[in-house]
Amino acid sequence: MHRTALDKKVASLHALRSAGDRAAAHEPLRRALNDRNNYIVGRAAAIIGELRLEELIPDLLVAFDRFFEEPVKADPQCLAKNAIAQALKDLGHHAAAAYVRGIVHVQLEPTWGGRADSAAALRGTCALALTDCYLDDLEILTYLADALGDPDKLVRIDSAIAIHQLGRPEGALLLRLKLLMGDQHPDVLGQCFSALLGLATDGSLAFVSRFLQSANADVQLEAASALAHCRDPQAIGVLKEFWHEPLLSIELRRVLLIDLGASPLPESADFLLAVVAGDAPALAASALTALSSSRYHAELRNRVAAALEQRNDPRLSSMFEQQFGSVAHQTGARADGRKPS
Repeated sequence: MHRTALDKKVASLHALRSAGDRAAAHEPLRRALNDRNNYIVGRAAAIIGELRLEELIPDLLVAFDRFFEEPVKADPQCLAKNAIAQALKDLGHHAAAAYVRGIVHVQLEPTWGGRADSAAALRGTCALALTDCYLDDLEILTYLADALGDPDKLVRIDSAIAIHQLGRPEGALLLRLKLLMGDQHPDVLGQCFSALLGLATDGSLAFVSRFLQSANADVQLEAASALAHCRDPQAIGVLKEFWHEPLLSIELRRVLLIDLGASPLPESADFLLAVVAGDAPALAASALTALSSSRYHAELRNRVAAALEQRNDPRLSSMFEQQFGSVAHQTGARADGRKPS
């Protein structure tokens, strides 16, 4: 297709976003879904999802099936299938057939020196969509188990997220097995740790805690980060013990402090306050920064100030003024946010 003609088609599709009459957009979008150009079809699918046009779900399904015929030729880079699967998911389409077809699709395309799979994003989207489908949960877990071993790391990550979304305790077994088998990408393990803790099955906290003793610092970090974001107060107790390990690197300690700053648990804020009060200046500074972004920064302000007064460290006191505001500024307003009379 000539570039000018393609640009005109894309512009006319984008104009539908601001059209006042949703019904009037149906026919142009249907025509676009029948276009031979996979980019045009992908744009149309994205707009259908954005405009919440559930009436066009049947048309999306027909187009989706069409692009599995000679897929490398019809849909290079899976542009159409990716957009259609995402639109179906966004529109709340709960029939499983399309996602089941997508989660197993591999599309090898020519690249410099060989071939590469372009369907990883499609498989990941379908993994996440399956958790809301009218399909037996154990059948869904079977697909997710396969996806947890996918060659592409992003599919493995999406599969771990999907297992958490499904919320079945049986999913914990898949996550535990994956963690024991390991992964060359630590962030995959990190998502498995988080998903396992999110399922809150018996023994999950103790299982994840074992990985704090890993010989691999990246695995230690992922396990510690997952525990720091966990909503179980017992996880903070585990991290307190871990903190006193003498061989922990300062880099790992700093990242852990940042993660604790995002925790919803008051126990995390207390932990950070203890570091401000008693640890080395560099770590105290990291804990101070984490506390300043914590949801508990306002109520802990006076306790942080008292701890820093005891330390008598000008650099930390200056950081406190910058991140928490000066004492004069804080006393110039009432607790309810109004100026004093």
